[in-house]
Parts: sequence; structure tokens; C-alpha cells
Amino acid sequence: MRDFSSDHRFLSINTATVRKQGDFVAIVEACARHGIRAVSPWRDQVAHVGLDRAVKAVRDAGLDLSGYCRGGMFTADAAHRQQARDDNRRAVDEAKALSAPCLVLVVGGLPQYSRPGSAPSRDLAAAQAMVEEEIAALLDYAKSANMPLAVEPLHPMYAADRACVNSTRQALDICDRIDPAGSGVIGVAIDTYHVWWDFELFDQIRRAGRKRLLAFHVCDWLVPTRDLLLDRGMMGDGVIDLPKARATVEAEGFGGYVEVEIFSEDWWARPMDEVLATCIERFRTVV
Repeated sequence: MRDFSSDHRFLSINTATVRKQGDFVAIVEACARHGIRAVSPWRDQVAHVGLDRAVKAVRDAGLDLSGYCRGGMFTADAAHRQQARDDNRRAVDEAKALSAPCLVLVVGGLPQYSRPGSAPSRDLAAAQAMVEEEIAALLDYAKSANMPLAVEPLHPMYAADRACVNSTRQALDICDRIDPAGSGVIGVAIDTYHVWWDFELFDQIRRAGRKRLLAFHVCDWLVPTRDLLLDRGMMGDGVIDLPKARATVEAEGFGGYVEVEIFSEDWWARPMDEVLATCIERFRTVV
């Protein structure tokens, strides 16, 4: 297991962590000031400043990416399905332009929530089948762009509206069915906030192995959690055993950036420099 106590060279900041404090360019500049070497941008933040400007900002700051957020939201009715496919191809193209190591996929839930305007449905099994079909279709395009796809299982509380893939086993089953040879172009993003509860987590990480472990995200689960989306905790403030999770992915050969991703009204209300400094301190002492 890598020793993070004396530096933060393997720290990445998911730009959602400070999305309220500045635009993407400001976030990149702040990370560079703090000696943070990588970011993981969100598409809306990139769109706000423009893709060309975002690419230039990352290049000028000398930063890497640990991922690009997000593709997915695959589920849609027939009238909106092509829209979803076109949008995901654009996401692959953007990730490629930014030199991201992977495109993170949040797969979507029931169609009416994933693609607004879609006809309402309660058929979760149909949504799950559509997700797998659409990832398989996108995989061919991703392979042509040499852009790995990282399926991110989300906590079951998001099954209806954000992701009907809710465990690492479920995500890996999809990967194995559509890419049985293990091409390295599809795998999983392990976000501790979403999967820490899963009794199979560590066995499934070992099942994934290095080839399927494409991204590793950290934050913490607060007790009580006041908001299901916007009350994630800073590492060390909650109940997740982050060192055990990191030790397990690293035992399988994962040596990439550890990405801090915190959706929190509390942390969004604080100055960006304070948030980034706290991320660095907790990265060295807690993660």
C-alpha cells in the first residue's frame, strides 16, 4: 500500500468538490497552486468554459486527469434513445480531447428520470437490460477512440433516478458479458461512498483485478446523512474504512490517482483554498 503521509502526488480532485466556488478554469488554477496534480472534470463545468478553453487550462497547468464525468444516463424511451446515444458519443470525444484515462458512466435509472420527457416506467428490469445493451453499443465507439469506459455502481438509494447498477458485482457482470476477453476498454469506477456498505465489495474488487479497476473515488458517509445527494462527508468525518478499501484496490495493482469527490452544501459554502487544503491534509492522514 502506498504511503501518502508525506506528499499528495497521487491526489486528484473531482471538480464537483468545489463546483460552487469557481468555474473549471479557476478550479484548475487553484489545484495547481496547491500542488494537486490531477483533476476529474464534470461535463457541465467543461461546457460552461468551452472544451477548447478547458483543454488549454489543463495543459497550461500541467495537470493530469483521473477520469471524466460523466457519460451514461442510457435509459430512455424510443423517442429519446438516439439522443442518449449521440450524447454519449460526444462524451467519449470530450474525454479524448481532454486526455482522460477513462469516461465514468453513471448509467441512469428509470427512463423518465434519466432522459426527461421519456414516457414513465416502473420496469426496473427493462431499464437494467437497456443499460447493458447501450453500454455494449457505446463500447465499439469507445474502442475506436481508445477511451476506456468505467461503469460506476451507485448506492441503491439512486436506483430509480440515477443508476440502476448498484453493486460492484452487478457492474462487473455487465463488463464480463459484453467484454469477456477483458480488453481493458471497460471496467469499473469504485466510489467508496456508493459501495462501502456492500458485503461483497472486497471479493468483487479482487475479482475485478487491475484490468477492470479504472478509477477509485473517496469521500465519507456521515451519520446521520441529512441529504441523500448533497451531504457527503470529508474523508475521516464519517464511517467508511477508507484505508481498507484503498489497500484492497492497490493489492490488485491499482496505482492511479485517488480521486476526492464530495457533493456537499457544507463544503461548497467554504472557500476553495480551505477545501483543497483540507482534502490534502485528510488525504495524507486518513486515506
